[in-house]
Amino acid sequence: MVDQRYVPELSVVIPAYNEQHQLERTLEAVGFHAGRASSRYEIIVVDDGSSDSTWDVLQQCAMRMRGVRGIRLSRNFGKETALCAGLEEARGAAVIVMDADLQHPPELIAMMVHLWRTDAKADIVEGIKRVRGTEPLTKRLGAKAFYGALTRLTGHRFEGASDYKLLDRKVVDAWKRLPERTTFFRGMIVWLGFRTVQVEFDVPPRSGGKTRWSFLSLAKLALNAIIAYSAVPLRLIGVVGLLFLLGAFALGAQTLFRKWTGDAVTGFTTVILLLLVIGSAVMISLSTIGEYVAAIYNEVKGRPRYLIRERVERETEGNELALSGSRHA
Repeated sequence: MVDQRYVPELSVVIPAYNEQHQLERTLEAVGFHAGRASSRYEIIVVDDGSSDSTWDVLQQCAMRMRGVRGIRLSRNFGKETALCAGLEEARGAAVIVMDADLQHPPELIAMMVHLWRTDAKADIVEGIKRVRGTEPLTKRLGAKAFYGALTRLTGHRFEGASDYKLLDRKVVDAWKRLPERTTFFRGMIVWLGFRTVQVEFDVPPRSGGKTRWSFLSLAKLALNAIIAYSAVPLRLIGVVGLLFLLGAFALGAQTLFRKWTGDAVTGFTTVILLLLVIGSAVMISLSTIGEYVAAIYNEVKGRPRYLIRERVERETEGNELALSGSRHA
C-alpha cells in the first residue's frame, strides 16, 4: 500500500457518478493545477456506484497519473454521501472539494491554496458563483428561491454558494465530529462557523454529457437541507393552527350573532369550503411532521453513511496498482 510516511499537503476530493467520458480529462486538468499549487498532493475520486465504466477509467488513471486514489462505493448513495467518503479519506493539510464535470474551474486551485497559505482568515476558501453558466432559467430561479428560503430559515447566508471549497485540516477534523447521516455539505460547513474567504468564479459549460440532477433529486436535496438545518416549518404549523383558531372564533361569533338576530341561513357551501381548507392544512401539517420524524428515524437507526466496495491507488515505488476491498462507516 501507499507509504504512510508520505503525507500530502493538498488533497482534492472529487465525487463522480457516470463520468466515464470526461473523468480522464478532469483528472489531467486537476492534476496539472494541483501540481502548480503544491508539490505534495493527492486526488481522491469517489465512484458513487456508477453504472457505466467510470471505475475502469479511474483504475487506468490511477496507474498512469501521479497521486490519484480511487474509492468505489457499494452502490449509489448520492453526492452528499460521496463527499463524506472523500473527506474522511483525505490526508492533506488542506482539502479541496470540487465536481467532476469541470464546472468548478481547476484554474482556481492555485489561488485558493495561495489564500489559504497567506491569509490568516482563510480557514475556508469558498468558491462563489458569479455567473451560473448555461443553466436553464427555471433551474436558476429554483436555485435562487431555495437558497433565499434557506438563508431566511436558518439565518446563514447561502446565496451563490457552491461545493467548491478549500478546507483547512482543522475544519475537516471538526466536520468529522458531526455524526448525522442525512448530510448537506454546504450547510454543515456554514454551521461550523470558521473564518471564510470567498473567491468568485463563472460557471463554465459542462465539459461533456448531461447533468444527472433531475428536478426530483434537487427537490429531495432541498427538502433534506431545510429539515436538517431549520425547525421553522414545524413552528409554522403552530402559526397556521393559531390563525385557524382566530378564524374559528370570528366565524363562531358571526354565526351566533346572526342566529340571535334571526338572520341565520344555511351555509352548506361555506361548511364544505372550511372542511376542505382545514383538511388540507391538517394533512400538510402531518406531512411536515412526518418528514422530521423520518429524519429522526434515519438517525436513530445508526447505519453507516456508506460502504466501500474497493479501492485503487498506485504504490509510491513503481507503477503497480494496490487494489483492496473493504467496508467503512
